[in-house]
Amino acid sequence: MKNIYNILSMKETPINHEVVSRKIKESKLHKIGRASIRELLKVVSQIEEETGHKFIRMEMGVPGLDAVKIGVDAEIKALKNGVASKYVNIEGIPEFKNEGQRFVKSFLNIDVHKDGCIPTVGSTSGSFATFMTMGNMTERPFKHLFIDPGFPLHKQQLRALNLNFEGFDIYDYRGDKLKDKLESYLKNGDITSILYSNPNNPSWICFTDKELKIIGELANKYNVIVMEDLAYFGMDFRKDYSIPGEPPYQPTVAQYTDNYILLISSSKAFSYAGQRLGMLLVSDKIFNSKHPKLKQSYNSDIFGQALIYGSLYAINAGTSHSPQYAIAAIYKAVNDKKINYREAVLEYAERAKIMKKLFTDNGFKIVYDKDEDNPIADGFYFTFSYPGFTGEELLEELLYYGISGISLAITGSKRLEGLRACVSLVHKSQFPDLEHRLKKFNKHHPVN
Repeated sequence: MKNIYNILSMKETPINHEVVSRKIKESKLHKIGRASIRELLKVVSQIEEETGHKFIRMEMGVPGLDAVKIGVDAEIKALKNGVASKYVNIEGIPEFKNEGQRFVKSFLNIDVHKDGCIPTVGSTSGSFATFMTMGNMTERPFKHLFIDPGFPLHKQQLRALNLNFEGFDIYDYRGDKLKDKLESYLKNGDITSILYSNPNNPSWICFTDKELKIIGELANKYNVIVMEDLAYFGMDFRKDYSIPGEPPYQPTVAQYTDNYILLISSSKAFSYAGQRLGMLLVSDKIFNSKHPKLKQSYNSDIFGQALIYGSLYAINAGTSHSPQYAIAAIYKAVNDKKINYREAVLEYAERAKIMKKLFTDNGFKIVYDKDEDNPIADGFYFTFSYPGFTGEELLEELLYYGISGISLAITGSKRLEGLRACVSLVHKSQFPDLEHRLKKFNKHHPVN
């Protein structure tokens, strides 16, 4: 392990050494390199405030673009029409459910009853409610499987619910190798559900059709529910998935199994993060499935009824009223080809391409670099490492250079040398400063 403080005490870093060291100490975190996203955000913000120096902020996966205007206008109109004084139907307003049903047909080419198109307070609320419901539906002890790396909050949700889980890093199990690895868990008969994100947070890998078929067929064979997190809907920019009703469609396991629940976010593709409105898409088969054990905790043994009127009702009694009008209007606009959501978010691919080159030109390596045999896409995230550092060490040392990310160690990844970078809050005007800081880091830490 490098002696970080001795190195920095002898070299001038872009951010004041004393302030960074003090703020890390004041945070009372056991290891800053294993800080959660929100914990790191707080520390970096404190350093920025005291030093007056702006960081290259790559720790938060938040949109860096304006929200889709059609949604904003629809929400304002709904508020002016008085919806703020009314409780919303917990199942969702008709406009949201109808356009949501059209949206998944248009862009995923799957058919689902509108009952299974459920608004949630962000897609993370949908995953929490789903975990809660599944944890009460099986006679055997619940156990969840993550295909990692993944969003750390999903694991925190299961810990909060005191539910068991395990996972494996897909890095060494792409393509045909996935089948044996996944089946080694499922054949034990104790897995209730599987979750992964596609495109993936944090690695930005994208599952191939071959891999999705493997997951779907094994879900059928072992009767497990696949939770597919589509937070970055249509944002594998190597193909254009944005034309409604025309192939190619956003890849999904729903083409290969009816045992699916999809988490569809509005935060990234539509830049509508602040109003916390996502869609939980439950297949007809899962929605209508019966599980006698549910009656011990809910008023119904039907999964969909227990999910909506048991779990979601208990968590937040429905989603906020006006954002449903916003997202319904956006869904309608893209369904009707009035707007193309992809055109705005292509900006992220342009930023990622430039930023990755700045890193690799200065001694850094891209950690997750391939989808089977193809180079990884440029998009919302990328992962990087630096020779001689663990991810935890690298995260801490980069703070002295005014660069933040998160450690892959908190995502279920086994690539412990890596960090995740989010490009969304790094504007092109900051690229010269990023290049300067990376060059200085490389000068201070020459690669042999």
